[in-house]
Amino acid sequence: MKSDNSQNWLNLKHDSATGIETLHAHFEGHAYDSHWHETYVIGLTESGVQQFDCRHKTHNSLEGGCFLSEPGEVHNGRAPCEGGFTYRTLYIPQGWLRDQIGTLYEQMPDQFELSFNNTLCADQRLAAATSSAFLAKHLEDPKIVQEGCFDHMVHALTQHINWRQKKQGENGHNLAYRIRDYLHDHMEEDILLQDVAREFGYDRFQINRAFKNAFHISPHVYLIQLRLARARTFLAKGMRASDVAHQLCFSDQSHLGRWFKRAYRLTPAAYQKCCTPIPDKG
Repeated sequence: MKSDNSQNWLNLKHDSATGIETLHAHFEGHAYDSHWHETYVIGLTESGVQQFDCRHKTHNSLEGGCFLSEPGEVHNGRAPCEGGFTYRTLYIPQGWLRDQIGTLYEQMPDQFELSFNNTLCADQRLAAATSSAFLAKHLEDPKIVQEGCFDHMVHALTQHINWRQKKQGENGHNLAYRIRDYLHDHMEEDILLQDVAREFGYDRFQINRAFKNAFHISPHVYLIQLRLARARTFLAKGMRASDVAHQLCFSDQSHLGRWFKRAYRLTPAAYQKCCTPIPDKG
Protein backbone atom coordinates (compact mmCIF):
# COMPACT_ATOMS: atom_id res chain seq x y z
CA MET A 1 0.00 0.00 0.00
CA LYS A 2 1.50 3.34 -1.09
CA SER A 3 1.54 6.40 1.15
CA ASP A 4 1.44 10.07 0.01
CA ASN A 5 5.15 10.06 -0.88
CA SER A 6 5.55 7.69 -3.85
CA GLN A 7 8.63 6.21 -2.16
CA ASN A 8 6.71 5.37 1.02
CA TRP A 9 4.79 2.13 1.47
CA LEU A 10 3.32 0.04 4.25
CA ASN A 11 1.68 -3.32 4.70
CA LEU A 12 -0.38 -3.95 7.83
CA LYS A 13 -2.03 -7.19 8.92
CA HIS A 14 -4.27 -7.91 11.91
CA ASP A 15 -4.65 -11.32 13.54
CA SER A 16 -8.19 -11.44 14.91
CA ALA A 17 -7.44 -14.49 17.09
CA THR A 18 -4.72 -12.80 19.17
CA GLY A 19 -5.18 -9.11 18.36
CA ILE A 20 -1.53 -8.96 17.26
CA GLU A 21 -0.80 -6.64 14.34
CA THR A 22 2.21 -6.76 12.03
CA LEU A 23 3.43 -3.77 10.05
CA HIS A 24 6.08 -3.77 7.32
CA ALA A 25 6.83 -0.25 6.08
CA HIS A 26 9.27 2.12 4.42
CA PHE A 27 9.38 5.89 4.90
CA GLU A 28 11.48 8.73 3.60
CA GLY A 29 11.51 12.15 5.30
CA HIS A 30 8.63 12.64 7.72
CA ALA A 31 7.10 9.31 8.70
CA TYR A 32 4.36 10.04 11.25
CA ASP A 33 3.26 12.57 13.85
CA SER A 34 3.45 12.01 17.60
CA HIS A 35 1.09 9.27 18.77
CA TRP A 36 0.96 6.24 21.03
CA HIS A 37 -0.48 2.75 21.09
CA GLU A 38 -2.51 0.73 23.57
CA THR A 39 -0.22 -2.20 22.80
CA TYR A 40 3.42 -3.09 23.36
CA VAL A 41 5.53 -2.33 20.30
CA ILE A 42 8.42 -4.66 19.39
CA GLY A 43 10.15 -3.80 16.14
CA LEU A 44 13.22 -4.22 14.01
CA THR A 45 14.87 -1.69 11.69
CA GLU A 46 15.70 -3.56 8.48
CA SER A 47 17.63 -0.82 6.71
CA GLY A 48 18.49 2.85 7.00
CA VAL A 49 18.21 4.98 10.11
CA GLN A 50 14.88 5.35 11.92
CA GLN A 51 14.84 8.46 14.11
CA PHE A 52 12.15 9.14 16.67
CA ASP A 53 11.50 10.92 19.95
CA CYS A 54 10.40 8.84 22.93
CA ARG A 55 10.95 8.97 26.69
CA HIS A 56 12.12 12.59 26.33
CA LYS A 57 15.07 11.60 24.12
CA THR A 58 15.86 11.41 20.41
CA HIS A 59 16.70 7.85 19.32
CA ASN A 60 18.35 6.53 16.17
CA SER A 61 17.46 2.91 15.46
CA LEU A 62 20.08 1.47 13.12
CA GLU A 63 19.94 -1.44 10.70
CA GLY A 64 19.53 -4.72 12.55
CA GLY A 65 18.57 -3.07 15.84
CA CYS A 66 15.37 -3.52 17.84
CA PHE A 67 13.14 -0.81 19.23
CA LEU A 68 10.72 -1.31 22.13
CA SER A 69 7.80 0.81 23.26
CA GLU A 70 5.28 0.41 26.07
CA PRO A 71 1.55 1.20 25.92
CA GLY A 72 1.00 4.94 26.18
CA GLU A 73 4.55 5.99 25.26
CA VAL A 74 4.33 8.93 22.88
CA HIS A 75 6.63 8.72 19.86
CA ASN A 76 6.96 10.06 16.32
CA GLY A 77 9.09 9.04 13.35
CA ARG A 78 11.29 10.38 10.57
CA ALA A 79 14.13 9.42 8.25
CA PRO A 80 17.17 11.67 8.87
CA CYS A 81 19.17 10.16 6.00
CA GLU A 82 18.63 9.95 2.25
CA GLY A 83 16.97 6.71 1.20
CA GLY A 84 14.75 6.51 4.26
CA PHE A 85 14.30 3.46 6.46
CA THR A 86 12.47 0.15 6.35
CA TYR A 87 11.18 -1.61 9.44
CA ARG A 88 8.96 -4.41 10.67
CA THR A 89 6.89 -4.09 13.83
CA LEU A 90 4.74 -6.27 16.05
CA TYR A 91 1.92 -4.60 18.02
CA ILE A 92 1.24 -6.94 20.94
CA PRO A 93 -1.86 -6.58 23.18
CA GLN A 94 -1.02 -6.05 26.84
CA GLY A 95 -2.98 -9.04 28.10
CA TRP A 96 -1.47 -11.41 25.53
CA LEU A 97 2.13 -10.48 26.37
CA ARG A 98 1.53 -10.59 30.10
CA ASP A 99 -0.01 -14.07 29.77
CA GLN A 100 2.94 -15.32 27.72
CA ILE A 101 5.49 -13.87 30.14
CA GLY A 102 3.49 -15.39 32.97
CA THR A 103 4.10 -18.91 31.68
CA LEU A 104 7.83 -18.40 32.33
CA TYR A 105 7.48 -17.48 36.00
CA GLU A 106 5.93 -19.27 38.96
CA GLN A 107 4.53 -16.00 40.33
CA MET A 108 3.98 -12.51 38.96
CA PRO A 109 3.41 -9.38 41.08
CA ASP A 110 -0.18 -8.11 41.01
CA GLN A 111 0.49 -4.41 41.46
CA PHE A 112 3.29 -4.23 38.92
CA GLU A 113 3.29 -3.76 35.16
CA LEU A 114 5.63 -4.99 32.46
CA SER A 115 8.26 -2.43 31.46
CA PHE A 116 11.07 -2.34 28.91
CA ASN A 117 14.54 -1.50 30.23
CA ASN A 118 15.50 0.55 27.17
CA THR A 119 13.91 1.93 24.02
CA LEU A 120 16.69 0.67 21.73
CA CYS A 121 18.30 -2.75 21.87
CA ALA A 122 21.28 -4.17 19.93
CA ASP A 123 20.69 -7.77 21.09
CA GLN A 124 21.17 -9.93 17.99
CA ARG A 125 19.32 -12.85 19.59
CA LEU A 126 16.25 -10.69 20.17
CA ALA A 127 16.52 -9.21 16.67
CA ALA A 128 16.59 -12.66 15.06
CA ALA A 129 13.70 -13.89 17.21
CA THR A 130 11.63 -10.77 16.49
CA SER A 131 12.23 -11.14 12.76
CA SER A 132 11.18 -14.80 12.83
CA ALA A 133 8.04 -14.08 14.87
CA PHE A 134 7.12 -11.22 12.55
CA LEU A 135 7.51 -13.31 9.40
CA ALA A 136 5.61 -16.25 10.87
CA LYS A 137 2.65 -14.03 11.74
CA HIS A 138 2.78 -11.69 8.74
CA LEU A 139 3.09 -14.52 6.22
CA GLU A 140 0.44 -16.56 8.07
CA ASP A 141 2.58 -19.65 8.70
CA PRO A 142 0.88 -22.67 10.32
CA LYS A 143 -0.22 -21.81 13.84
CA ILE A 144 2.22 -24.24 15.45
CA VAL A 145 5.08 -22.49 13.65
CA GLN A 146 3.81 -19.11 14.81
CA GLU A 147 3.55 -20.42 18.37
CA GLY A 148 7.14 -21.65 18.36
CA CYS A 149 8.50 -18.41 16.91
CA PHE A 150 6.64 -16.27 19.43
CA ASP A 151 7.78 -18.48 22.31
CA HIS A 152 11.36 -17.94 21.18
CA MET A 153 10.84 -14.17 20.96
CA VAL A 154 9.26 -13.97 24.41
CA HIS A 155 12.18 -15.90 25.90
CA ALA A 156 14.63 -13.48 24.29
CA LEU A 157 12.57 -10.52 25.46
CA THR A 158 12.83 -11.51 29.13
CA GLN A 159 16.41 -10.18 29.13
CA HIS A 160 15.06 -6.69 28.42
CA ILE A 161 12.07 -6.35 30.75
CA ASN A 162 11.43 -5.58 34.39
CA TRP A 163 8.43 -5.22 36.64
CA ARG A 164 7.56 -1.64 37.52
CA GLN A 165 5.09 -0.68 40.20
CA LYS A 166 1.93 0.66 38.63
CA LYS A 167 2.15 4.43 38.52
CA GLN A 168 -0.18 6.17 40.90
CA GLY A 169 1.43 9.57 41.10
CA GLU A 170 5.00 9.33 42.28
CA ASN A 171 7.40 12.28 42.47
CA GLY A 172 4.70 14.73 43.47
CA HIS A 173 2.59 14.11 40.35
CA ASN A 174 -0.52 12.78 42.10
CA LEU A 175 -2.78 15.42 40.51
CA ALA A 176 -1.47 14.64 37.02
CA TYR A 177 -2.22 10.92 37.38
CA ARG A 178 -5.71 11.70 38.65
CA ILE A 179 -6.22 13.92 35.59
CA ARG A 180 -4.97 11.10 33.37
CA ASP A 181 -7.44 8.66 34.92
CA TYR A 182 -10.24 11.21 34.45
CA LEU A 183 -9.39 11.53 30.74
CA HIS A 184 -9.48 7.75 30.35
CA ASP A 185 -12.83 7.53 32.12
CA HIS A 186 -14.37 10.33 30.01
CA MET A 187 -12.74 9.80 26.61
CA GLU A 188 -16.15 9.20 25.02
CA GLU A 189 -17.55 12.47 26.36
CA ASP A 190 -17.05 15.89 24.75
CA ILE A 191 -15.31 17.33 27.79
CA LEU A 192 -13.49 20.65 28.16
CA LEU A 193 -10.39 21.40 30.17
CA GLN A 194 -12.65 23.58 32.29
CA ASP A 195 -14.62 20.44 33.22
CA VAL A 196 -11.40 18.79 34.41
CA ALA A 197 -10.45 21.91 36.37
CA ARG A 198 -13.85 22.02 38.04
CA GLU A 199 -13.61 18.32 38.94
CA PHE A 200 -10.35 18.82 40.84
CA GLY A 201 -10.82 22.35 42.14
CA TYR A 202 -8.08 24.05 40.12
CA ASP A 203 -8.05 26.47 37.20
CA ARG A 204 -7.31 25.39 33.62
CA PHE A 205 -3.76 26.71 33.69
CA GLN A 206 -2.89 24.76 36.84
CA ILE A 207 -4.37 21.59 35.33
CA ASN A 208 -2.43 22.05 32.10
CA ARG A 209 0.84 22.79 33.92
CA ALA A 210 0.54 19.83 36.30
CA PHE A 211 -0.20 17.43 33.45
CA LYS A 212 2.61 18.67 31.22
CA ASN A 213 5.11 18.52 34.08
CA ALA A 214 4.33 14.82 34.56
CA PHE A 215 3.74 13.61 30.99
CA HIS A 216 5.42 16.27 28.81
CA ILE A 217 2.26 16.57 26.74
CA SER A 218 -0.83 18.73 27.18
CA PRO A 219 -4.12 17.17 28.35
CA HIS A 220 -5.94 17.91 25.09
CA VAL A 221 -3.20 16.29 22.95
CA TYR A 222 -3.17 13.28 25.29
CA LEU A 223 -6.94 12.95 24.96
CA ILE A 224 -6.74 13.03 21.15
CA GLN A 225 -4.08 10.31 21.18
CA LEU A 226 -6.16 8.28 23.61
CA ARG A 227 -9.17 8.51 21.30
CA LEU A 228 -7.10 7.57 18.25
CA ALA A 229 -5.73 4.48 19.97
CA ARG A 230 -9.27 3.49 20.95
CA ALA A 231 -10.45 4.17 17.39
CA ARG A 232 -8.05 1.47 16.18
CA THR A 233 -9.69 -0.98 18.58
CA PHE A 234 -13.21 -0.07 17.45
CA LEU A 235 -12.31 -0.20 13.75
CA ALA A 236 -10.62 -3.59 14.18
CA LYS A 237 -13.87 -4.87 15.67
CA GLY A 238 -15.79 -3.76 12.56
CA MET A 239 -17.44 -0.57 13.82
CA ARG A 240 -18.24 1.91 11.04
CA ALA A 241 -15.87 4.87 10.87
CA SER A 242 -18.76 7.32 11.15
CA ASP A 243 -19.93 5.61 14.35
CA VAL A 244 -16.38 5.59 15.71
CA ALA A 245 -16.09 9.32 15.05
CA HIS A 246 -19.37 9.98 16.84
CA GLN A 247 -18.54 7.70 19.78
CA LEU A 248 -15.14 9.33 20.34
CA CYS A 249 -16.32 12.93 19.94
CA PHE A 250 -14.72 13.78 16.60
CA SER A 251 -16.87 16.30 14.77
CA ASP A 252 -17.38 13.93 11.82
CA GLN A 253 -15.79 11.05 9.94
CA SER A 254 -13.44 13.30 7.94
CA HIS A 255 -12.19 14.91 11.16
CA LEU A 256 -11.35 11.47 12.56
CA GLY A 257 -9.73 10.57 9.25
CA ARG A 258 -7.40 13.57 9.25
CA TRP A 259 -6.13 12.86 12.77
CA PHE A 260 -5.92 9.11 12.18
CA LYS A 261 -3.85 9.43 9.01
CA ARG A 262 -1.44 11.90 10.62
CA ALA A 263 -0.72 9.40 13.38
CA TYR A 264 -0.82 6.07 11.53
CA ARG A 265 -0.34 6.97 7.83
CA LEU A 266 -3.52 5.06 7.02
CA THR A 267 -7.12 6.18 6.64
CA PRO A 268 -9.62 4.55 9.02
CA ALA A 269 -11.13 2.70 6.04
CA ALA A 270 -7.74 1.36 4.93
CA TYR A 271 -6.88 0.29 8.46
CA GLN A 272 -10.22 -1.47 8.85
CA LYS A 273 -9.71 -3.27 5.55
CA CYS A 274 -6.40 -4.64 6.87
CA CYS A 275 -8.24 -5.97 9.93
CA THR A 276 -11.03 -7.67 7.98
CA PRO A 277 -10.49 -11.42 7.58
CA ILE A 278 -10.74 -12.67 4.00
CA PRO A 279 -13.21 -15.60 3.87
CA ASP A 280 -11.80 -18.94 2.77
CA LYS A 281 -12.84 -19.91 -0.73
CA GLY A 282 -14.41 -23.19 -1.54
